[in-house]
Amino acid sequence: MAEAMLQGLLNQKLLEATHITCSDPLPKRGAELHARYGVHGTTDNAAAVEGADLVVLSVKPQVVGKVLRQLRGRLKPGQLVMSIVAGATLDTICRTLDHLEVVRVMPNTPARIGQGMSVWTSTPEVASRDAERARRVLQALGKEIYVANEDELDMATALSGTGPAYVFLFMEALVDAGVHLGFSRRIAQELVLQTVRGSVEFATQSPAHLADLRNQVTSPGGTSAEAIYQMEKGALRTILSKAVFAAYNRSRSLSQLSQPPEPPAAG
Repeated sequence: MAEAMLQGLLNQKLLEATHITCSDPLPKRGAELHARYGVHGTTDNAAAVEGADLVVLSVKPQVVGKVLRQLRGRLKPGQLVMSIVAGATLDTICRTLDHLEVVRVMPNTPARIGQGMSVWTSTPEVASRDAERARRVLQALGKEIYVANEDELDMATALSGTGPAYVFLFMEALVDAGVHLGFSRRIAQELVLQTVRGSVEFATQSPAHLADLRNQVTSPGGTSAEAIYQMEKGALRTILSKAVFAAYNRSRSLSQLSQPPEPPAAG
């Protein structure tokens, strides 16, 4: 996800590559990013944030506590922290960092091509100019929605953050069905990609409800009606709902992994 954001920001020319430093525990990774994008690479998290206007946290929830402790005391007032770590709450980040200017974001991978969806919130200590800076960054990656309730970040994780995986699986299944009918995989994939692309654009431009758009291509007794009957019979809606809710619960549980360890009891 961090690389998707990096590529999106560079493609939109919001930042110069030479103004970006990426930190990774593997020196090889930093060298790869430098060769690919021209950014600076380092293995020192503290050095990476020194003097930075914007610090983006993009690590696994299991190690975010360690990284935050490495950065504790290294950030100055005015430095904005943007976290895209699933499950890591604003309270956890602020307490562990000892820094209050924090934005929490749930982006998704289409940010790589400027078509992402980011849902975000911030602490009250984030100044309006810094909130606007965060908004500009996210707008360079696609669309953004600010929410006042942090709980909605876990909901966004399950719906839009994880959403591309659902869409890719659906498209993969359609391509396989096309191959089963007799198409070559190349032609089946072209048919599916353009159908999904056109349907999304049509829905985006139309004021009609999604159910109305579906009804427009569902003639009584026709092929669409028969296909949809089989999907409904297979409980497609229920399976999708259960999948999204499972992702939501997993996001909530990840917040426990990002909690800093409790200090030892006195005595």
